[in-house]
Amino acid sequence: MTDNPRVLSVATAAPPHRWPQERVLARLAEHFEEYRREPVRQVFLNAGVDFRSLALAPGEFRPDADSDAMHAIYREHSLQLSRQAAREALRRGGFDAGDVDLLVAATCTGYMCPGLSAQLAAELGMRDDLQRADVVGMGCAGAMPALQRGWDYVRAHPGRRALVVAVEISSACWYVDKSMETVVGNAICADGAAAVVLGEGAPGSGPKIERFQTLLNTDYLDSVGLEFRGGKHRIVLDARLRHDAGPMVQQVVERLLAEARRDGDPSDEGRLEHVDHWVMHSGGRKVLDGIESSLALPSGALRHSRAVFREHGNMSSPTVLFVLERAMRDAVAGEVGVMGALGPGLAAETALLQW
Repeated sequence: MTDNPRVLSVATAAPPHRWPQERVLARLAEHFEEYRREPVRQVFLNAGVDFRSLALAPGEFRPDADSDAMHAIYREHSLQLSRQAAREALRRGGFDAGDVDLLVAATCTGYMCPGLSAQLAAELGMRDDLQRADVVGMGCAGAMPALQRGWDYVRAHPGRRALVVAVEISSACWYVDKSMETVVGNAICADGAAAVVLGEGAPGSGPKIERFQTLLNTDYLDSVGLEFRGGKHRIVLDARLRHDAGPMVQQVVERLLAEARRDGDPSDEGRLEHVDHWVMHSGGRKVLDGIESSLALPSGALRHSRAVFREHGNMSSPTVLFVLERAMRDAVAGEVGVMGALGPGLAAETALLQW
């Protein structure tokens, strides 16, 4: 077993079409009477989102798109964005595609067989002995278990490297009905991709991932995620999440830090008050408010999460890696971070970082 792997580089990619929130609402209102109602307008304008990057240009939006057309959008843009993020992460780390031994791909907004990992390996020209894994169906938390698969591999194989990619095309699975949960989903979801290179590295090359911790509450199995109607994805987003997310994150963070203390770590990384960076998935304004309140975080602790949400919306699995990229610009050697995301299950996934 090697020492705990480091994040050697991280890169993100967003589609070129940046939609102001008001324009998204106006476009939907052109086609759907439901989106002309004042309560819906208030959801959009008070969501905490200013812009969203979407795969489709405004003139390409088709309210009558069938499931085949939407899958074609997912396939084209998921490969394009994940390829862009992966190439940039490799470039920033000083690697090429042949230096990668394991590729892990996380996604939930579309399905391909062969999976995204095989498609991306072909796009990048990776080796024919490349190990691969596809993480599907884990929603907004998908990047965290994908990182853990890469972390496990690098720890078990000294000298090897893993490339972890998360990509979502939420605009390829929009769904409109009269429920408020689909309104909320259509008000915050967006498209994006991110990639991380994991491996052995010297201090200063990126944070070391010390450990992971998960909390799975299956009472929410039918409350958060995606379901299928008429061949299309429909978001499931129980209103309880905005209230229950904070306490659940608090519980798993306490477990994460208690485990560090039990292992006798001589540093301060096992104490809540000594966490310097909070790298939290931008699930929504009220979700972030709940996390901040439950953990009694100081003002500004979630500034990167809020900035990503404001500028990009909730891109599902890659979102937390967008936050990580920002945090890495601020962090210095010796600092500690907690990284986390909530996803269907309901699952709270966390990791402890050491710069």
